[in-house]
Amino acid sequence: MIQNLPQEEKWTEVIEPKASLFQLNIKELLRYRDLMMLLVRRDLVAIYKQTILGPLWFLIQPILTSLTFIIIFNNVAKIGTDGVPALVFYMAGTTLWQYFADCLTKVSTVFTDNAPIFGKVYFPRLVMPFAIIFSNMIKFSIQFGLFLLVWFFYLIKGENIHPNGFILLIPVLIILMAMISMGVGMLISSMTTKYRDLQFLLTFCVQLLMYATPVIYPMSLVSAKRIGWIIRINPLSSLIETFRYAFTGSGNFHLSYFLYSAVFAIVVLVLGMGVFNKVEKSFMDTV
Repeated sequence: MIQNLPQEEKWTEVIEPKASLFQLNIKELLRYRDLMMLLVRRDLVAIYKQTILGPLWFLIQPILTSLTFIIIFNNVAKIGTDGVPALVFYMAGTTLWQYFADCLTKVSTVFTDNAPIFGKVYFPRLVMPFAIIFSNMIKFSIQFGLFLLVWFFYLIKGENIHPNGFILLIPVLIILMAMISMGVGMLISSMTTKYRDLQFLLTFCVQLLMYATPVIYPMSLVSAKRIGWIIRINPLSSLIETFRYAFTGSGNFHLSYFLYSAVFAIVVLVLGMGVFNKVEKSFMDTV
């Protein structure tokens, strides 16, 4: 009598170690896109849950920040804005900078903030950093829309604003900002699994980095000074400067510095992913 042999089992999910530190499985990330969208929604809801004004804080924050900069740096410290209306000048800088700072801060604590989830269920760990980038992109879109309204108001008033064709580079600038924040954030997140001190140091470093970036002052103010080269080697400087130059005509566009920022973004993202992929295999032992 011939017995029926059991059919070969077919697994729906196979978890294997990564073959390369720099492996980015796009297909796997796309399979978990529903999870990514849930995480994006969670991040947006959690920020202003149980607040009275709710999402209105997306609009209030850049306005209050810009008004504070106008009072302190423009009126008290007498730092010029190259003839650009102060509100447009500061909103141009803070809108892009805040997106970078938010992404960097949150990505840098991915492992420590989500350790309970990582220890219970499997999913591609890179889903978390991407979810942070996309959730902050929604916030940035709202604040960018507010900036456009303010910019257009001063434009039709005939103020000293001269937009140019570099506006077409705005999507590239945003992507480069996201790449740098994600790359640096993953590097820091990988190190905070062992060295928690970096979490406290990061807040101070982000604030310090803002002053090393032309967010609250024009690049022309420091170009001729000894510290000018320090500001120039900051890869964020050319991105902020190009963003402001595209909308206002204030400042300059330097192709060499822009390419330097683009190369830096690619290198730091690849390096961050490599370290992130390496640490995710064993971080539960140290976190």
